[in-house]
Amino acid sequence: MGLDVTVLGCSGTYPGADGACSGYLVRSPGATVVVDLGAGCLANLQRHAPIAHLDALVLSHSHPDHWLDLPLLRNAMRYVLHTEGLAVYGTAETLALAATVIGELAPTLVWHVVDGDSTVEVADQVIRFSRTEHPVETLAVRVDAGGRSLLYSADTGSGWDATALGTGVDLFLCEASLPPDEEGTVDHLSAREAGKLAHEVSADRLVLTHVVPGVDPDSQRGLAAEAFPGPVEVAVTHRTFDV
Repeated sequence: MGLDVTVLGCSGTYPGADGACSGYLVRSPGATVVVDLGAGCLANLQRHAPIAHLDALVLSHSHPDHWLDLPLLRNAMRYVLHTEGLAVYGTAETLALAATVIGELAPTLVWHVVDGDSTVEVADQVIRFSRTEHPVETLAVRVDAGGRSLLYSADTGSGWDATALGTGVDLFLCEASLPPDEEGTVDHLSAREAGKLAHEVSADRLVLTHVVPGVDPDSQRGLAAEAFPGPVEVAVTHRTFDV
């Protein structure tokens, strides 16, 4: 195994029927990391990895569709599995909200505040961040391991400089929330804009995610392909992509 990512949830804003909000299991030979943990993701995670095997959790921002299963993760660890010390990397605003909802995080969860200039290492995974264009502090995430690279846009408008974390990305996991007639109305991307960013970062492959329920994913894939010449796929819950 090199580097792979399994979709735990990919619905934008709220979970569609039988779906879950944003969450991704990123695995390499040395580490098992979850990036975002939206509603429904904790249940889906357990199909692919035991909770006790997690090495770290990365939360991109404070909007609830990206972290709302965190209180349940803490409950499982503290009261049932009796494990502690999980490293959590997230923004200061996400920490404040999590502490309000959960109460005392430590020793179950050990929070490390990160920002757009941070770099962390989790075993063989090097994780870097870039601030995106979104109403709250939101961090895109790049993971490098074993000579492979994954870039996750988190939530962003088109003003984000996707090249801030480098180019030559093997797999670009990018939000495509909006239909084309809603481009520019909020700080999210259309599929066409996601394709444009994939081209800018010289991605080998593009996987669209965070599609809002009711927006046709096949249409989004076709629109992204008009702007990006490489392979374009749409995230599906429980699907694993080799990076």
